[in-house]
Amino acid sequence: MATGRTHRPATRSRGIPEATVARLPLYLRALTALSERSVPTVSSEELAAAAGVNSAKLRKDFSYLGSYGTRGVGYDVEYLVYQISRELGLTQDWPVVIVGIGNLGAALANYGGFASRGFRVAALIDADPAMAGKPVAGIPVQHTDDLEKIITDNGVSIGVIATPAGAAQQVCDRLVAAGVTSILNFAPTVLSVPDGVDVRKVDLSIELQILAFHEQRKAGEEAVEAMADGLPAAAEAKESADKGPDGDVPAVMPA
Repeated sequence: MATGRTHRPATRSRGIPEATVARLPLYLRALTALSERSVPTVSSEELAAAAGVNSAKLRKDFSYLGSYGTRGVGYDVEYLVYQISRELGLTQDWPVVIVGIGNLGAALANYGGFASRGFRVAALIDADPAMAGKPVAGIPVQHTDDLEKIITDNGVSIGVIATPAGAAQQVCDRLVAAGVTSILNFAPTVLSVPDGVDVRKVDLSIELQILAFHEQRKAGEEAVEAMADGLPAAAEAKESADKGPDGDVPAVMPA
């Protein structure tokens, strides 16, 4: 069993760095997979590899949680799942609304991972009157005219925007005015929000563009390597051409 459960280092009182917060879901995903396989303990090296980080960074991140593994034993998987879930606020039920039920919004509504991670899709909202009442993922779509009432009735503080870019800011303003303080934005635009409102942007095209950059760079490096590999062969061919039929360099080149 991991030790140090009640110890809270001084850094904890200053808050957890954003970079550490961003890695906690990675650790939780890896730990959940271990838990599902009934693995009782895990070393920092094993968990770091599963999460895609280095072990020194993992140990530093966990120190902010006040969690220290036992030498020779490692970390207790179930306790870490609970500890990180608590730190992320996943030990309570978070009602979420999704606004914009097009292809992307419908796909998000059908995503089964929300419920298992502490999020409940409380309502689906769309501006198209023809969508009103239609069930998506077993939930009837409601019209945007009722957005404020839906937020209030369900106690929603997290909203997901999956609308076209042109409608996103207006939807965002209405969500914030109704009491939503955290927004996950899938619309391809930057949202303006007041202080106290957190926005996380997910832009698939940007992620693909970043991958394209890396692919182009890799292709360039491969071209340079191929050119470098070809230099010795070219030099050898030139040397062979410069030699006479017996392999010696002629004293006088033929006219």
